Amino acid sequence: MNIRRAKKEDIPQIEELLYQVHKVHSDGRPDLFKAGEKKYTTKELEALVQNDEKPIFVAEDDVILGYAFCVFQYHGNSMYNKTTLYIDDLCVSEKSRGHKVGTKLYEFVLDFAKKSNCYNVTLNVWACNESAKSFYEKCGLSIQKYGMEKIL
Repeated sequence: MNIRRAKKEDIPQIEELLYQVHKVHSDGRPDLFKAGEKKYTTKELEALVQNDEKPIFVAEDDVILGYAFCVFQYHGNSMYNKTTLYIDDLCVSEKSRGHKVGTKLYEFVLDFAKKSNCYNVTLNVWACNESAKSFYEKCGLSIQKYGMEKIL
């Protein structure tokens, strides 16, 4: 398995995975996520794969097994000047789960963040996604803050 920056040619396979991860969210929160959709349009993906501030990494072995969408975030003002690498989305193909693809992708992102002089790596997990929460806890992540809601 090889992990590398995504290219325009990867977009069709990335889109398949975007549908898979969106289904997890639309099944868990149908009040917020539309069934059958995906997070990014093809045109948005074409721009993202070229954006160094929002790198996308793919794990491949003849086909794309998973991806990690990342975003550099810069903090300052009332906070100490720190750079964070935020994992906007990490997905492993349903067919490739249980084969350490997610772990290797996450470790690759950690190494990339260290080489980019980031202070930390952050991400959000929806409360309805128990398998993702468990995966990230096994990777050593801990809760930084809570997002709360009251549905009206």
